[in-house]
Amino acid sequence: MKKIFIALLASVALVSCELEKEPYGSMDTGQITQDPEAVIDALMNGTYAQLKAWSDPMHRAGEYAGDNMMIRGSSTDAFYEFISFSRTPNNGRLNQFWSAGYKAIAQSSNIINMVKEGQNAELDNRLGECYYIRGLMYFYLVRAYGRPYYDNPSVNLGMPLVNGTPDDVVNITLPDRATVKETYEQIIADLKKAETMITKDKGPIFASKAAVQAILSRVYLYMSGTYESPNAEYAQLSIDYANKVINSGEHALLGREQFMKYNTFTPENNPETIFAVKRLASEYSGSDHYYGIGGMYANIGGQGWGEMYASAKYIDLLNETGRNDWRPSKYKIVDARAAFIEPTYRKDATTGAFTEVFRFIKEDGKDVLNYAQLTVARNGNTITCSETIDKVVTTYTLTPVDAAQEIYSITYKDGKTYQGVLDNFITLNRVYPQFYITKASREGEDSHLHSPVISRLGEIYLNRAEAYAKLGNYSAALSDLNTIRTRSIVGGGYASLDASNASLRIDKERQLELAYQAERSYDVFRNGGSLTRQYPGPHAQFEEITAKDYRVIYFIPQRAIDTHPGALTQNPTQ
Repeated sequence: MKKIFIALLASVALVSCELEKEPYGSMDTGQITQDPEAVIDALMNGTYAQLKAWSDPMHRAGEYAGDNMMIRGSSTDAFYEFISFSRTPNNGRLNQFWSAGYKAIAQSSNIINMVKEGQNAELDNRLGECYYIRGLMYFYLVRAYGRPYYDNPSVNLGMPLVNGTPDDVVNITLPDRATVKETYEQIIADLKKAETMITKDKGPIFASKAAVQAILSRVYLYMSGTYESPNAEYAQLSIDYANKVINSGEHALLGREQFMKYNTFTPENNPETIFAVKRLASEYSGSDHYYGIGGMYANIGGQGWGEMYASAKYIDLLNETGRNDWRPSKYKIVDARAAFIEPTYRKDATTGAFTEVFRFIKEDGKDVLNYAQLTVARNGNTITCSETIDKVVTTYTLTPVDAAQEIYSITYKDGKTYQGVLDNFITLNRVYPQFYITKASREGEDSHLHSPVISRLGEIYLNRAEAYAKLGNYSAALSDLNTIRTRSIVGGGYASLDASNASLRIDKERQLELAYQAERSYDVFRNGGSLTRQYPGPHAQFEEITAKDYRVIYFIPQRAIDTHPGALTQNPTQ
């Protein structure tokens, strides 16, 4: 008789030719089918647990390939390939992303296959949760390993559709990858099934009807084509599902002040969070904080590598409607999203005083941009800054651009004019000021505890805004866009929206709002856009990565290909 393990960690051969075992004992499938109520909680706990292992590489693959962050230098860690776009199939983090995703698919499928539908409301609700998890996994996998939906979905390859552990795991042949279109059909079928079966809302760390509808809104948005060539049917469906979430009244946007502390709330105590992968403090002890998502973005309380910082591009977006000033003596947040950025200002070890500098970005050779922080001196109304190179001191006079916000310009020694700000000196890691990111840290405590957010209400308004714009309903799109924008920027709403500016403004708001939630790179490419990262960092600063570039999707992990019983086609290598 086939065995299924309590944590249900039996995996399909996509992960390994052997069934994986957990040291919790086992039970016959007959026991499960005969008395599912006695074991369903244990089985579901094992399924949700897989999302924890999945969420880490999911975040890195989605966020690091975007333009919201920079890293202090190259790294031997496999995640550096996400940043550098040097794609290879032998990437351990991509393999973890694939493996954990398919384990969750296998486990949810096994429950679906073993527990008969219609026995009672509680079991049906649990089956609905399984359909949600399976649809969610296929969606996140196909957007990483399959090309954007607008680009020949009937031809381009998506994911292998393997819904459950086969009875005979030795003598099997599994299918090759389905097309992107077929994968999306599987996703939608699973999510719609989940929508009909889930009748209980147990909070945002469990699948709910709203969580299902939120992902369906995003799935249909991904299918809605580009701004230049929209698909009206799918845009309308994205709106329809966004309406279901928004009109349900089950979730509410946080006010501005509360939103600025979003990262500190547990999912259960945040009315805006629709679904999050729950993490516990007990899972992070000692140096474990170094290896969580937030550990790369900041060092908090002596924990974390703190090697990745907010990009200059993202900081410029935050400052677009007014300078955000993080100096302790002048702290002023114009855009609420700036509250998740914390520069590491250096104090004099003896006096405790800060050093005033003029910080700007300069050209530092061909196709190289770097920060400069030049010490400031004041003499009456004249402000100068100076730098010393090879014992030669060069002094520059600052010209006001917006003196009230302390924005100035200088004519540098290379003959070019650079604009920057008066600020305190920010400590450097190598040559880069540390603009720490805390959006993935400080959940309920002063550490890197973080429950990755999959869906929240802020995104749903932006989904609906984009879908309305693709249908040409710019007044409705403007209303939704400003709902989110004015929450963060007081009085910052747009007066109008039309075909000439809708894509720019909506995409910009998505970037600002959803930064550090693993959405940015996918948002760029699914609309046929190009990624540019013309800001300091070790990446190729002046490279333009178009939506047609083969590198916008990841290679199938070589281990998955090697262990797949049957053909498993690799993505194009050029």
